Amino acid sequence: MRRFFSFPNPVNDAAARTVAIGVVALSTLSFFTGWTIMLWLLTYGFVARVMAGPKISPLGQFAVRVAAPRLTHWEKFVPGPPKRFAQGIGLTFMIAVDIVTWTNGFSVAKWILLPLIAAASLEGFLGYCLGCAIFSQLMKTGIIPASVCLECSNLSARFDRLSEEAKK
Repeated sequence: MRRFFSFPNPVNDAAARTVAIGVVALSTLSFFTGWTIMLWLLTYGFVARVMAGPKISPLGQFAVRVAAPRLTHWEKFVPGPPKRFAQGIGLTFMIAVDIVTWTNGFSVAKWILLPLIAAASLEGFLGYCLGCAIFSQLMKTGIIPASVCLECSNLSARFDRLSEEAKK
């Protein structure tokens, strides 16, 4: 059971970027149409990915099985803990959207989607993970201990791995 509720490490960045593009698409569709069913799909997806990576996330499964194998130019392997942290930030935004939708209506809550759309757009289209950058800063300040992501705390090991991958 513990293995099921784990997050992949490393993560194929092509899959992560595909998930982010899916989040942009669903969030934008919900923002402009008012289709709140998308909110529940997005929330479920974030819960699923935080808990078990792509295993029980339809968007995660699409990203891993269909999109990532075809996006070889985006393929690179990155540490999993920062990506899980980023999914947790997305989940936090979606919970806020869900609560505000329930209490004040979607016309108010939809504006909370904008930072989520912006962050997911940075990840999906530019390959810049804002959640990962926040994770890195929290590690530097000691709020997140180095033991959470040994590769993140040892950049020389990451550069050695990247140079080995480049030689292949």
